[in-house]
Amino acid sequence: MNDNIINIYAPEFPESVTNATIINWEKKINENLKKNETILEIETDKIIMSVSSPSDGILKKIYKKKGSSISSKQILGKIVKNIKENKKIYEKKISPSARRLVREYNINEKNIKNIEKKNRITKTDIKKIIDNKNKTFKTKNENKSFNLLKKEKIKNSYTISMSNLRKKISERLKKTQNNAIMLTTFNEVNMKEIIKIRNKYKEKFLYKYKTKLGFMSFFIKAVVESLREFPEVNTTIDGEKITYYNCYNINIAISTNKGLIAPIIKNIDLMSMQEIEKKIIDLKIKAEKNNLKISEMSSGSFTISNGGVFGSLFSTPIINPPQTAILGINKIKKRPIVIKNKIKIRPMTYLSLSYDHRIIDGKNSINFLKNIKNILEDFSRFTLQI
Repeated sequence: MNDNIINIYAPEFPESVTNATIINWEKKINENLKKNETILEIETDKIIMSVSSPSDGILKKIYKKKGSSISSKQILGKIVKNIKENKKIYEKKISPSARRLVREYNINEKNIKNIEKKNRITKTDIKKIIDNKNKTFKTKNENKSFNLLKKEKIKNSYTISMSNLRKKISERLKKTQNNAIMLTTFNEVNMKEIIKIRNKYKEKFLYKYKTKLGFMSFFIKAVVESLREFPEVNTTIDGEKITYYNCYNINIAISTNKGLIAPIIKNIDLMSMQEIEKKIIDLKIKAEKNNLKISEMSSGSFTISNGGVFGSLFSTPIINPPQTAILGINKIKKRPIVIKNKIKIRPMTYLSLSYDHRIIDGKNSINFLKNIKNILEDFSRFTLQI
């Protein structure tokens, strides 16, 4: 066995995932790699994931190209480390100032190898490589811009294949429409007290916990308490079988440039508000970098979707099967409302609960939403448990 050869493996998939598709190779053959650097991205029917380099070295083989279907733990490519070619490059006599430029501009050592043969590589030699690189980059971008303009004159549209993730989202939503008896109920919430609490403590919260106090942790606390009161909302359905959950694993919908995904915060009822806020940020960062694990995308029993961050004033969210309900949160906006026969301006938001009428009755869905409203409008009473 050659210790200098390292295989690149696909991640281990759970039983619910049979295969994945390679959507992009970030690195090309003979490119240098650093340990834990992203090499390629793969897509399952649940998630987009990055595959990282297991070692420093050079990418020497790609066994599965872009668009190929792959299975769990399959060998995707090969890395070679400590090869003779690298050693020769390092043996070159490069001046300290030249080395600094190589590091600063991340210059590929192959470019150093290709310059005229000298006993010593100087700063001037490296600057020539940088100038050539900048010219090439500028020319490529100019040509690209010209080509784009040219295409726009000829064609006003383009067609692409639907991604696996987008296909799966479509299938799941269509399944909900076909199988569930879906209704949506609405209520409005006066967010005055939540905003007051948040404004009063947000600086101390940030100083103590090194994370911002958002609105979502308030909503989650209210949702968990309401799920306790109405256990039929915390369920999933499979054919004629209904599963009730004594744990609270909640999907939080997150928008990415590849589509809407809903990673799960498990046992969220055991978490403090600062832990919830940190976890949400962690999931968002992972989603943006395609670093979510498949285990972070399965086994949820209820979903929260916050369209309000994009300006939605009113929404009817679609249930995430096999779950039986989803909460939609909308934009907080000042509106005139009647309080004790007087018109007042208050920061209001609409909440919407879409539910499967096969499992959840209208009365319970309405009361579930009212319970969330009551908690948010009198959060101090909720924290005191009175």
